[in-house]
Amino acid sequence: MTLTVYNTLTRRQEPLETIEPGKVKMYCCGVTVYDYCHLGHARSYIVWDTIRRYLQWRGYQVYYIQNFTDIDDKILNRAREQGTTMEAISHRFIDAYFEDIRRLNVMDADEYPRATEHIPEIHEMIKALIAKDYAYAAGGDVYYRVERFSTYGKLSGRELEQMQAGASGRVDAEDQEGKKQHPFDFALWKAAKPGEPAWDSPWGKGRPGWHIECSAMIRSRLGETIDIHGGGGDLIFPHHENEIAQSEAAINKPLARYWMHNGMVMVDGKKMSKSLGNFTTIRELLDRPVDPMAVRYFVLQAHYRKPLDFTDEAIATAESSWKTLKEGLLFGYEHGEKLGFDNNGNNLDKEIINRFEESGDDDFNFSGSLAVLFELAKELRREGNLLVHEGRTEIPPEELAKQWQTLVTLAGVLGLEAKVTEETNNTGGITEVEIEELIQKRQEARKAKNFAEADRIRDELQAQGITLIDSREGTRWHRS
Repeated sequence: MTLTVYNTLTRRQEPLETIEPGKVKMYCCGVTVYDYCHLGHARSYIVWDTIRRYLQWRGYQVYYIQNFTDIDDKILNRAREQGTTMEAISHRFIDAYFEDIRRLNVMDADEYPRATEHIPEIHEMIKALIAKDYAYAAGGDVYYRVERFSTYGKLSGRELEQMQAGASGRVDAEDQEGKKQHPFDFALWKAAKPGEPAWDSPWGKGRPGWHIECSAMIRSRLGETIDIHGGGGDLIFPHHENEIAQSEAAINKPLARYWMHNGMVMVDGKKMSKSLGNFTTIRELLDRPVDPMAVRYFVLQAHYRKPLDFTDEAIATAESSWKTLKEGLLFGYEHGEKLGFDNNGNNLDKEIINRFEESGDDDFNFSGSLAVLFELAKELRREGNLLVHEGRTEIPPEELAKQWQTLVTLAGVLGLEAKVTEETNNTGGITEVEIEELIQKRQEARKAKNFAEADRIRDELQAQGITLIDSREGTRWHRS
């Protein structure tokens, strides 16, 4: 099956045809580092991490870059609030980003360029735009002449007449001196203000506008045209629209072949965001505690382009589903020695791989790929319970080995990994002998009609992850 992706620019799903066969140049807009990352950020970077992993699985050599915006009004305001510098705020929250995102098993990017490292490249791009009459200087500021770019709006599908200046809170709204020639023109360079960091430039001391930063960093690190440009759906307008206008006017080439955008995390029908105050930070969620792999599972169970509703119930469901998948991933470590598994990780089930890839190749439909793995994990869990309780399996050991190795391999493609600990064979610290002894005591209590004691023993086992199933043949149990 051909790998296809949905391209926001063309509004259709297209075969992935990279500039250089077998290689993918990929850029994702990173965070503005003034606060801790929330679950909306987690979704975005889990999505792009998983797409990167899947492309590598499919044989592509991926070069992935994700920037940090380390000069911005929000950073400056936070620095003023805390009586410190922009640099100190940026460094603090870049460190916090890595602490949080690595807990979610998101791989590091190949590079993390920062806006403040690319001031000369920003100057060069602005000068090129002025030379082509796509930009103009005005009292220390430099603005992009939006009406000059005839295809402005092609990414978002908007027309100038429909647009609102100030969209997304980022279009420069400080034109109090009437410097702009048109209300939709946006700032490429901002004149210095008292007490703010500033850099020398041909237009006087100042700092870059937000949109020009990404255009300059992409060109500097990846070249004039890249394969995939990713980001949240809230960046389509104005940020990505303006990136296209800047870069394509400057170099007369497409900025990216494919524009991809992830859906938003929603809370009570509204986008999770700092501005609305309806956010939960990554560290708050993980410190509840919630297993980081359950958070990753939660994100991947919905298609990346669709909204994702965040509720306590949804997280609890993801935790339960991850528990099942984790049991499957640990199957070989718990039962492999008894079943005579070898360590041949190349013995994979091609039929399962084909089903996994059929979903992944369909615009990275990882929810479908995850469903394939979930069913496999349930089957392994069932076989594990049979082995524990009856000393046998229905599926031959060599086939179970193949299924388990396939599950571990494909789950790794999605970044889902179960940690093998000393307790792997000893869930909850209770042994099989202890479980059987408690079941015997419960049976004696029931015969004596001491149902309160029987219920207490059942609840004690349940608290340690042991589920009891009573039947005519007796009481069976399994680890839940």
